[in-house]
Amino acid sequence: MHYKTVKGILSNDNTMNLYRGCQHGCIYCDSRSKCYHFEHDFEDIEVKENALSLLENGLKHKRKKCMIQMGSMCDPYMPLEKELKHVQKALELIEQYHFGVTLITKSDLILRDLELLKKINQQTKCVVQMTLTTFDENLCQKLEPGVCTTQRRIEVLKELHKNGIPTIVWLTPILPFINDSQENILKILEECHEAGVKGIICFGMGVTLREGSREYYYKQLDRLFPGMKEKYQMTYNDQYTLNSPHNRDLMNLFFKKCQEYQMMCNYLEIFEYLQEFEEKTPIKKKDIHDFEQLFILKRWKTIFLFYDFLINFI
Repeated sequence: MHYKTVKGILSNDNTMNLYRGCQHGCIYCDSRSKCYHFEHDFEDIEVKENALSLLENGLKHKRKKCMIQMGSMCDPYMPLEKELKHVQKALELIEQYHFGVTLITKSDLILRDLELLKKINQQTKCVVQMTLTTFDENLCQKLEPGVCTTQRRIEVLKELHKNGIPTIVWLTPILPFINDSQENILKILEECHEAGVKGIICFGMGVTLREGSREYYYKQLDRLFPGMKEKYQMTYNDQYTLNSPHNRDLMNLFFKKCQEYQMMCNYLEIFEYLQEFEEKTPIKKKDIHDFEQLFILKRWKTIFLFYDFLINFI
């Protein structure tokens, strides 16, 4: 890893990434795309050394409370977070200044900060988003080699639900000819239902590939699934969106099961929920009583001072 001083940390829509690059090694990662202009190797993690001071300054001066979003580009809970604890410190600031938070991860390291997440969720809102792609543990280790398996992620979702923290699952990507089976979709949705997941984001059964991410993905296909790259090239050429041949049937199945399990599945509705800030901490009766007493004291003090002024004036 290496350190870099940055000019800002919060974007206009209140998203942030404390790190740039990722250690998880997912073979389909879109963040490898050239359009993101990485000036270093993707696995050489850029740590934004002044991010926490920038974040605190930003939270102090925000005119309205809002949801802070983490992990849109790179997983915040990659292995180096165990030592650096930048995410943990950022969560402490978010809790201190009474903002909400939502973050996307594939890592069980998030449970390290469970008590902190609970505190945030008690006063505002904390939503954890987790990506699931396949229930097949062996396949999962091929597709996402540097992170905990799907079954472990399900356990994390259950633990979060048990502690009152709402969860959203990203069912993406579904890789054509690899994990685009009815059995896979049904099993993931069943596990999500049992874990109390609030909603599932799915833009379609497929994957997107751009310059940079496509070359890396095809290289991994050659290594892990010999002959698969040629099948992709014959089927899709250089398309950006690679929909599964079973996309329509799988999406129909997806909507049907989500409705049956009463899980949100309209991604626009889910995004609206993720961005909506909630104020959960009401003014306590004791605080109201203290305020009333203070108001009465101030009122009588004002009357007394005015009376004293009149006496002296007369």
